[in-house]
Amino acid sequence: MTKRMLIMLACVIVLVAGLAFGFYLHIQKLMASAPKPGAQTVSTIKAELLEWQPELSSVGSLVPVRGVDVTTEVTGLVRSVNFKSGQDVKAGDLLVQLNADTEVAQLHVLQAAADLAEVVLKRDTAQLAAKAIAQAVVDADAADLKAKRAQVESQQALVEKKAIRAPFSGRTGITAVQPGQYMNPGDKVVTLQQLQPIYANFNLPQQELPKITLGQKVNLSLDAFPNQKLVGKVTALNAVVDTGTRNVLLQATVDNAQKRLLPGMFVHAALEVAGKGRFVTLPQTAITYNPYGSTVFILKPDDKPGADGKTPLVAQQVFVTTGPTRGDQVAILKGLKEGDEVVSTGQIKLKNGTPVTINNSVLPANSPNPTPQEH
Repeated sequence: MTKRMLIMLACVIVLVAGLAFGFYLHIQKLMASAPKPGAQTVSTIKAELLEWQPELSSVGSLVPVRGVDVTTEVTGLVRSVNFKSGQDVKAGDLLVQLNADTEVAQLHVLQAAADLAEVVLKRDTAQLAAKAIAQAVVDADAADLKAKRAQVESQQALVEKKAIRAPFSGRTGITAVQPGQYMNPGDKVVTLQQLQPIYANFNLPQQELPKITLGQKVNLSLDAFPNQKLVGKVTALNAVVDTGTRNVLLQATVDNAQKRLLPGMFVHAALEVAGKGRFVTLPQTAITYNPYGSTVFILKPDDKPGADGKTPLVAQQVFVTTGPTRGDQVAILKGLKEGDEVVSTGQIKLKNGTPVTINNSVLPANSPNPTPQEH
Protein backbone atom coordinates (compact mmCIF):
# COMPACT_ATOMS: atom_id res chain seq x y z
CA MET A 1 0.00 0.00 0.00
CA THR A 2 1.44 3.32 -1.07
CA LYS A 3 1.86 6.40 1.06
CA ARG A 4 -0.83 8.20 -0.93
CA MET A 5 -3.44 5.51 -0.22
CA LEU A 6 -2.70 5.65 3.49
CA ILE A 7 -3.25 9.39 3.50
CA MET A 8 -6.60 8.99 1.69
CA LEU A 9 -7.74 6.30 4.16
CA ALA A 10 -6.84 8.51 7.10
CA CYS A 11 -8.81 11.37 5.60
CA VAL A 12 -11.90 9.15 5.17
CA ILE A 13 -11.67 7.99 8.79
CA VAL A 14 -11.40 11.56 10.04
CA LEU A 15 -14.37 12.59 7.90
CA VAL A 16 -16.61 9.74 9.19
CA ALA A 17 -15.62 10.48 12.78
CA GLY A 18 -16.45 14.16 12.29
CA LEU A 19 -19.84 13.38 10.81
CA ALA A 20 -20.64 10.95 13.67
CA PHE A 21 -19.62 13.51 16.29
CA GLY A 22 -21.73 16.17 14.63
CA PHE A 23 -24.75 13.85 14.53
CA TYR A 24 -24.24 13.06 18.23
CA LEU A 25 -24.17 16.75 19.11
CA HIS A 26 -27.35 17.27 17.07
CA ILE A 27 -29.19 14.47 18.91
CA GLN A 28 -28.09 15.87 22.25
CA LYS A 29 -29.39 19.31 21.25
CA LEU A 30 -32.74 17.85 20.20
CA MET A 31 -33.07 15.92 23.47
CA ALA A 32 -32.26 19.01 25.49
CA SER A 33 -34.77 21.11 23.61
CA ALA A 34 -37.56 18.47 23.79
CA PRO A 35 -40.45 19.56 26.06
CA LYS A 36 -40.45 17.81 29.41
CA PRO A 37 -43.65 16.05 30.49
CA GLY A 38 -45.78 18.19 32.76
CA ALA A 39 -47.12 17.19 36.14
CA GLN A 40 -50.10 14.79 36.12
CA THR A 41 -53.13 15.59 38.26
CA VAL A 42 -54.15 12.79 40.65
CA SER A 43 -56.10 12.32 43.86
CA THR A 44 -54.40 10.85 46.89
CA ILE A 45 -55.18 9.36 50.28
CA LYS A 46 -53.16 8.67 53.40
CA ALA A 47 -52.76 4.99 54.27
CA GLU A 48 -54.56 4.54 57.60
CA LEU A 49 -54.11 1.91 60.29
CA LEU A 50 -57.65 0.86 61.21
CA GLU A 51 -59.17 -1.76 63.48
CA TRP A 52 -61.76 -3.91 61.78
CA GLN A 53 -63.46 -7.27 61.99
CA PRO A 54 -62.33 -9.76 59.31
CA GLU A 55 -65.27 -11.16 57.39
CA LEU A 56 -65.99 -13.81 54.77
CA SER A 57 -68.39 -12.34 52.22
CA SER A 58 -70.92 -14.24 50.15
CA VAL A 59 -74.37 -13.99 48.63
CA GLY A 60 -77.35 -16.24 49.15
CA SER A 61 -81.09 -16.52 49.48
CA LEU A 62 -83.68 -16.51 52.23
CA VAL A 63 -85.58 -19.76 52.72
CA PRO A 64 -88.40 -20.61 55.13
CA VAL A 65 -88.00 -22.82 58.15
CA ARG A 66 -91.01 -24.68 56.71
CA GLY A 67 -92.56 -24.09 53.35
CA VAL A 68 -94.82 -26.23 51.18
CA ASP A 69 -97.37 -26.07 48.43
CA VAL A 70 -100.52 -27.44 50.08
CA THR A 71 -102.19 -29.95 47.76
CA THR A 72 -105.13 -32.33 47.81
CA GLU A 73 -104.78 -36.11 48.05
CA VAL A 74 -108.23 -36.92 46.61
CA THR A 75 -110.56 -35.71 43.91
CA GLY A 76 -113.53 -33.58 44.75
CA LEU A 77 -115.57 -30.46 44.17
CA VAL A 78 -114.59 -27.43 46.26
CA ARG A 79 -117.44 -26.64 48.62
CA SER A 80 -115.82 -23.77 50.53
CA VAL A 81 -112.54 -21.84 50.77
CA ASN A 82 -111.99 -20.89 54.40
CA PHE A 83 -108.99 -18.53 54.19
CA LYS A 84 -107.89 -15.37 52.40
CA SER A 85 -104.74 -14.93 50.34
CA GLY A 86 -101.85 -13.69 52.51
CA GLN A 87 -103.57 -14.71 55.76
CA ASP A 88 -101.73 -16.07 58.78
CA VAL A 89 -103.12 -19.49 59.77
CA LYS A 90 -102.42 -21.96 62.55
CA ALA A 91 -101.61 -25.65 62.30
CA GLY A 92 -104.82 -27.64 61.74
CA ASP A 93 -106.90 -24.71 60.45
CA LEU A 94 -109.35 -25.73 57.72
CA LEU A 95 -108.27 -24.23 54.41
CA VAL A 96 -110.55 -25.88 51.82
CA GLN A 97 -113.50 -28.20 52.24
CA LEU A 98 -114.27 -30.60 49.39
CA ASN A 99 -117.73 -32.08 48.88
CA ALA A 100 -117.83 -35.26 51.03
CA ASP A 101 -121.58 -36.07 51.07
CA THR A 102 -121.16 -39.44 49.35
CA GLU A 103 -118.22 -40.45 51.51
CA VAL A 104 -120.05 -39.47 54.72
CA ALA A 105 -123.09 -41.52 53.70
CA GLN A 106 -120.90 -44.52 52.98
CA LEU A 107 -119.27 -44.01 56.38
CA HIS A 108 -122.68 -44.27 58.04
CA VAL A 109 -123.38 -47.53 56.18
CA LEU A 110 -120.10 -49.04 57.30
CA GLN A 111 -120.59 -47.80 60.87
CA ALA A 112 -124.01 -49.49 60.98
CA ALA A 113 -122.50 -52.74 59.74
CA ALA A 114 -119.81 -52.54 62.40
CA ASP A 115 -122.42 -51.92 65.10
CA LEU A 116 -124.39 -54.96 63.93
CA ALA A 117 -121.23 -57.09 63.96
CA GLU A 118 -120.58 -56.01 67.54
CA VAL A 119 -124.12 -57.03 68.57
CA VAL A 120 -123.72 -60.41 66.86
CA LEU A 121 -120.42 -61.00 68.65
CA LYS A 122 -121.98 -60.25 72.05
CA ARG A 123 -124.95 -62.57 71.38
CA ASP A 124 -122.79 -65.44 70.13
CA THR A 125 -120.41 -65.00 73.07
CA ALA A 126 -123.40 -65.50 75.42
CA GLN A 127 -124.51 -68.59 73.50
CA LEU A 128 -120.96 -69.98 73.64
CA ALA A 129 -121.08 -69.67 77.43
CA ALA A 130 -124.23 -71.81 77.36
CA LYS A 131 -122.48 -74.20 74.99
CA ALA A 132 -125.14 -73.59 72.37
CA ILE A 133 -122.63 -72.83 69.58
CA ALA A 134 -119.07 -73.70 68.70
CA GLN A 135 -116.01 -71.57 69.43
CA ALA A 136 -115.37 -71.20 65.71
CA VAL A 137 -118.57 -69.17 65.30
CA VAL A 138 -117.46 -66.67 67.94
CA ASP A 139 -113.98 -66.43 66.38
CA ALA A 140 -115.55 -65.67 63.00
CA ASP A 141 -117.76 -63.00 64.59
CA ALA A 142 -114.72 -61.33 66.22
CA ALA A 143 -112.82 -61.31 62.93
CA ASP A 144 -115.83 -59.88 61.11
CA LEU A 145 -116.12 -57.08 63.69
CA LYS A 146 -112.43 -56.16 63.26
CA ALA A 147 -112.79 -56.08 59.49
CA LYS A 148 -115.86 -53.85 59.62
CA ARG A 149 -114.18 -51.47 62.10
CA ALA A 150 -111.18 -51.26 59.79
CA GLN A 151 -113.52 -50.34 56.92
CA VAL A 152 -115.01 -47.61 59.10
CA GLU A 153 -111.54 -46.22 59.88
CA SER A 154 -110.59 -46.28 56.19
CA GLN A 155 -113.74 -44.45 55.20
CA GLN A 156 -113.24 -41.96 58.06
CA ALA A 157 -109.73 -41.22 56.76
CA LEU A 158 -111.19 -40.62 53.28
CA VAL A 159 -113.74 -38.18 54.72
CA GLU A 160 -110.99 -36.34 56.59
CA LYS A 161 -108.96 -36.00 53.38
CA LYS A 162 -111.85 -34.02 51.96
CA ALA A 163 -111.00 -31.35 54.56
CA ILE A 164 -107.66 -29.79 53.53
CA ARG A 165 -105.96 -28.33 56.61
CA ALA A 166 -102.80 -26.32 57.31
CA PRO A 167 -99.97 -28.75 58.17
CA PHE A 168 -98.23 -26.07 60.27
CA SER A 169 -98.61 -22.44 61.29
CA GLY A 170 -97.58 -19.89 58.69
CA ARG A 171 -98.69 -17.39 56.07
CA THR A 172 -100.64 -18.38 52.99
CA GLY A 173 -99.80 -17.14 49.53
CA ILE A 174 -102.17 -16.11 46.78
CA THR A 175 -104.63 -18.83 45.79
CA ALA A 176 -106.66 -19.31 42.63
CA VAL A 177 -108.96 -21.97 44.10
CA GLN A 178 -112.64 -21.04 44.04
CA PRO A 179 -115.84 -22.73 45.34
CA GLY A 180 -117.29 -25.04 42.72
CA GLN A 181 -113.88 -25.85 41.23
CA TYR A 182 -113.09 -29.53 40.61
CA MET A 183 -109.74 -30.66 41.96
CA ASN A 184 -107.60 -33.70 41.17
CA PRO A 185 -104.98 -35.32 43.43
CA GLY A 186 -101.82 -33.19 43.52
CA ASP A 187 -103.53 -29.95 42.49
CA LYS A 188 -102.04 -26.95 44.32
CA VAL A 189 -104.33 -25.25 46.81
CA VAL A 190 -101.99 -22.55 48.13
CA THR A 191 -98.38 -22.06 49.22
CA LEU A 192 -97.79 -21.96 52.98
CA GLN A 193 -94.61 -20.46 54.46
CA GLN A 194 -93.45 -20.22 58.07
CA LEU A 195 -91.76 -16.80 58.28
CA GLN A 196 -90.62 -16.56 61.90
CA PRO A 197 -87.73 -17.20 62.12
CA ILE A 198 -86.28 -17.44 58.62
CA TYR A 199 -83.15 -19.05 57.20
CA ALA A 200 -80.40 -17.47 55.08
CA ASN A 201 -78.52 -19.99 52.91
CA PHE A 202 -75.15 -19.05 51.39
CA ASN A 203 -71.97 -20.75 50.16
CA LEU A 204 -68.29 -20.34 51.08
CA PRO A 205 -65.17 -21.93 49.55
CA GLN A 206 -64.01 -25.19 51.12
CA GLN A 207 -60.66 -23.65 52.19
CA GLU A 208 -62.59 -21.44 54.64
CA LEU A 209 -63.97 -24.44 56.56
CA PRO A 210 -61.41 -24.17 59.42
CA LYS A 211 -62.73 -20.65 60.14
CA ILE A 212 -66.39 -21.71 60.38
CA THR A 213 -68.13 -22.85 63.58
CA LEU A 214 -71.74 -23.14 64.63
CA GLY A 215 -73.02 -20.04 66.38
CA GLN A 216 -70.84 -17.59 64.45
CA LYS A 217 -72.31 -14.15 63.84
CA VAL A 218 -73.48 -13.34 60.32
CA ASN A 219 -74.21 -9.77 59.19
CA LEU A 220 -76.87 -9.64 56.49
CA SER A 221 -78.07 -6.92 54.16
CA LEU A 222 -80.76 -6.86 51.49
CA ASP A 223 -81.19 -4.63 48.47
CA ALA A 224 -84.91 -4.45 49.28
CA PHE A 225 -84.16 -2.85 52.68
CA PRO A 226 -80.80 -1.05 52.22
CA ASN A 227 -80.97 0.73 55.57
CA GLN A 228 -81.85 -2.37 57.59
CA LYS A 229 -78.98 -4.38 59.05
CA LEU A 230 -79.79 -7.94 60.07
CA VAL A 231 -77.84 -10.24 62.33
CA GLY A 232 -78.07 -14.02 62.34
CA LYS A 233 -76.14 -17.01 63.63
CA VAL A 234 -74.82 -20.03 61.78
CA THR A 235 -77.05 -22.93 62.80
CA ALA A 236 -76.23 -25.58 60.21
CA LEU A 237 -73.35 -26.64 57.98
CA ASN A 238 -73.98 -28.95 55.05
CA ALA A 239 -72.59 -32.46 55.41
CA VAL A 240 -71.05 -32.47 51.91
CA VAL A 241 -69.00 -30.11 49.73
CA ASP A 242 -70.34 -29.42 46.25
CA THR A 243 -68.02 -31.31 43.87
CA GLY A 244 -68.75 -28.88 41.04
CA THR A 245 -67.87 -25.64 42.83
CA ARG A 246 -65.96 -26.94 45.89
CA ASN A 247 -68.19 -24.72 48.03
CA VAL A 248 -69.92 -25.66 51.26
CA LEU A 249 -73.48 -24.58 52.06
CA LEU A 250 -74.12 -22.72 55.33
CA GLN A 251 -77.45 -21.88 56.94
CA ALA A 252 -77.98 -18.98 59.33
CA THR A 253 -81.11 -18.37 61.40
CA VAL A 254 -82.43 -14.80 61.37
CA ASP A 255 -85.15 -13.21 63.47
CA ASN A 256 -88.11 -12.09 61.36
CA ALA A 257 -90.61 -10.91 63.95
CA GLN A 258 -92.05 -8.27 61.60
CA LYS A 259 -92.31 -10.88 58.80
CA ARG A 260 -90.96 -8.42 56.24
CA LEU A 261 -88.36 -10.89 54.98
CA LEU A 262 -89.76 -13.33 52.46
CA PRO A 263 -88.40 -16.63 51.13
CA GLY A 264 -86.51 -16.25 47.87
CA MET A 265 -85.06 -12.81 48.65
CA PHE A 266 -81.46 -12.17 47.59
CA VAL A 267 -79.18 -11.47 50.55
CA HIS A 268 -75.56 -10.35 51.13
CA ALA A 269 -73.91 -12.31 53.94
CA ALA A 270 -70.73 -11.40 55.85
CA LEU A 271 -69.50 -14.07 58.28
CA GLU A 272 -67.36 -12.69 61.10
CA VAL A 273 -64.22 -14.75 61.66
CA ALA A 274 -61.38 -14.75 64.22
CA GLY A 275 -60.84 -11.57 66.23
CA LYS A 276 -60.52 -7.92 65.37
CA GLY A 277 -57.22 -6.87 63.81
CA ARG A 278 -55.40 -3.68 62.80
CA PHE A 279 -54.69 -3.24 59.10
CA VAL A 280 -53.27 -0.55 56.86
CA THR A 281 -56.22 0.17 54.57
CA LEU A 282 -56.80 1.83 51.21
CA PRO A 283 -59.78 2.29 48.91
CA GLN A 284 -59.92 -0.50 46.35
CA THR A 285 -59.52 2.04 43.52
CA ALA A 286 -55.94 2.68 44.67
CA ILE A 287 -54.86 -0.88 43.84
CA THR A 288 -53.72 -1.90 40.37
CA TYR A 289 -54.05 -5.66 39.92
CA ASN A 290 -51.61 -7.25 37.45
CA PRO A 291 -50.67 -10.84 36.56
CA TYR A 292 -47.27 -10.25 38.17
CA GLY A 293 -48.67 -8.73 41.37
CA SER A 294 -50.64 -5.87 42.89
CA THR A 295 -49.13 -2.38 42.87
CA VAL A 296 -49.81 1.14 44.11
CA PHE A 297 -48.20 4.51 43.43
CA ILE A 298 -46.89 6.44 46.43
CA LEU A 299 -45.67 10.04 46.38
CA LYS A 300 -42.05 10.89 47.15
CA PRO A 301 -40.14 14.23 47.10
CA ASP A 302 -38.12 14.66 43.91
CA ASP A 303 -34.33 14.66 44.19
CA LYS A 304 -34.10 17.99 42.34
CA PRO A 305 -35.92 21.14 43.44
CA GLY A 306 -38.23 22.82 40.96
CA ALA A 307 -37.71 26.13 39.21
CA ASP A 308 -39.61 27.89 41.99
CA GLY A 309 -37.31 26.44 44.61
CA LYS A 310 -39.93 24.02 45.96
CA THR A 311 -39.40 20.28 45.99
CA PRO A 312 -41.95 18.67 43.64
CA LEU A 313 -43.62 15.32 44.30
CA VAL A 314 -43.08 12.37 41.98
CA ALA A 315 -44.79 8.99 41.72
CA GLN A 316 -43.06 5.78 42.73
CA GLN A 317 -44.62 2.36 42.01
CA VAL A 318 -44.40 -0.24 44.79
CA PHE A 319 -45.63 -3.82 45.08
CA VAL A 320 -48.11 -4.61 47.85
CA THR A 321 -49.72 -7.74 49.31
CA THR A 322 -53.48 -7.34 49.72
CA GLY A 323 -55.60 -8.96 52.40
CA PRO A 324 -59.31 -9.11 53.25
CA THR A 325 -61.77 -6.55 51.91
CA ARG A 326 -64.50 -4.64 53.69
CA GLY A 327 -66.91 -2.64 51.59
CA ASP A 328 -64.86 -0.17 49.51
CA GLN A 329 -61.73 -0.83 51.56
CA VAL A 330 -58.93 -3.37 51.19
CA ALA A 331 -56.31 -4.33 53.78
CA ILE A 332 -52.62 -4.04 52.83
CA LEU A 333 -50.54 -6.73 54.50
CA LYS A 334 -47.12 -5.81 53.03
CA GLY A 335 -45.58 -2.96 51.06
CA LEU A 336 -46.97 0.11 52.84
CA LYS A 337 -46.79 1.74 56.22
CA GLU A 338 -49.19 4.04 58.02
CA GLY A 339 -49.06 7.59 56.72
CA ASP A 340 -47.82 6.83 53.19
CA GLU A 341 -49.51 9.09 50.64
CA VAL A 342 -51.00 6.86 47.96
CA VAL A 343 -52.51 7.77 44.59
CA SER A 344 -56.20 6.79 44.71
CA THR A 345 -57.19 7.78 41.13
CA GLY A 346 -55.22 8.64 38.00
CA GLN A 347 -52.65 5.79 38.18
CA ILE A 348 -53.02 5.03 34.46
CA LYS A 349 -51.19 8.27 33.64
CA LEU A 350 -48.19 7.52 35.87
CA LYS A 351 -44.86 5.79 35.75
CA ASN A 352 -41.86 5.92 38.06
CA GLY A 353 -40.61 9.47 38.41
CA THR A 354 -43.66 11.20 36.92
CA PRO A 355 -44.25 14.57 38.66
CA VAL A 356 -47.75 14.95 40.06
CA THR A 357 -50.19 17.61 41.16
CA ILE A 358 -52.71 16.71 43.86
CA ASN A 359 -56.40 17.52 43.46
CA ASN A 360 -58.62 15.94 46.13
CA SER A 361 -61.80 17.81 45.28
CA VAL A 362 -63.37 14.50 44.17
CA LEU A 363 -62.41 11.33 46.04
CA PRO A 364 -63.30 7.68 45.39
CA ALA A 365 -65.62 5.78 47.73
CA ASN A 366 -63.88 4.56 50.87
CA SER A 367 -66.66 3.28 53.14
CA PRO A 368 -66.52 0.01 55.10
CA ASN A 369 -70.29 -0.31 54.75
CA PRO A 370 -71.31 1.16 51.37
CA THR A 371 -74.94 1.61 50.43
CA PRO A 372 -76.50 2.28 47.02
CA GLN A 373 -76.60 5.96 46.14
CA GLU A 374 -79.40 7.48 44.09
CA HIS A 375 -78.71 10.75 42.29
